[in-house]
Amino acid sequence: MVLRADERKAWIFGLTAVLCWSTVATAFKIALAHLDIQQLILIACLSSGSLLLALTLVQGRGTELLQSLNDHWRISLVSALMNPLIYYVVLFEAYNRLPAQVAQPINYTWAIVLSILSVVILGQRLALRDILACIICYAGVLLVAAQGEFSLPGGEALAGLLFAIGSTVIWAGYWILNLKDPRDPVIAVTTNFLLASPIALLLCWLFSDFTLSKAGLLAGLYVGCFEMGIAFLCWSLALRYAENTARVSNLIFISPFLSLILIGAVLGEPLYWTTFAGLLVIIGGLLIQKYAPF
Repeated sequence: MVLRADERKAWIFGLTAVLCWSTVATAFKIALAHLDIQQLILIACLSSGSLLLALTLVQGRGTELLQSLNDHWRISLVSALMNPLIYYVVLFEAYNRLPAQVAQPINYTWAIVLSILSVVILGQRLALRDILACIICYAGVLLVAAQGEFSLPGGEALAGLLFAIGSTVIWAGYWILNLKDPRDPVIAVTTNFLLASPIALLLCWLFSDFTLSKAGLLAGLYVGCFEMGIAFLCWSLALRYAENTARVSNLIFISPFLSLILIGAVLGEPLYWTTFAGLLVIIGGLLIQKYAPF
């Protein structure tokens, strides 16, 4: 089958985004081995914000960015507080307490949380497939959390599990907020990181310090540029060029499996059978939510 030019671009950008996201769990663990949470968020915000701002200026959209900030400063500030600040604080707390192979699959359940919050906040009704997907996905979460044993985690692991689930609630809430956001997606994300950067600087000054190792700085730059910047841009372009959005969006299901390969190869984590089983159950639940005809 010969792909048309736009469709070929969609697949290239989509696969690039998936490859970036596949490295995220490994990059988080490496970065957090050299940086505390405040330092990592500061470096990531500054690097991602700079990258997105440069792109906006190259596209000649600087005036549009300033106008958007002036017209929509309230939603811009709330959005910046949710993502990247609060979301990544909670997510990094999870990664500090859990193996990467446990924290990463749980993060994919945010779509289920989005369905639940849509009922609570937007007054939408849950379809049968949403209820079934919710039950299946959280059964998968229990499998992942078991870490190879038939027992539930306690202590730090339990706290990490709660932080991981909490991050999905914040991320789903952020996307519900986006439904009310009139801004262009690229302008909105650029503004988020620009507004978050001085707050991240203040948090680092109050609760940490600015002593950074070379390894920590490089890891933080990678997280900011690739996880928070390039991946978002590539995914946005993939969806823009796609003739069939649903087909391209299915690429996202490749990411967690590639991520597990990197976690085992780079971090050296022994991969539990419950991780693979739980991830398959979670992906199955998400596919039911997306495609089930009921």
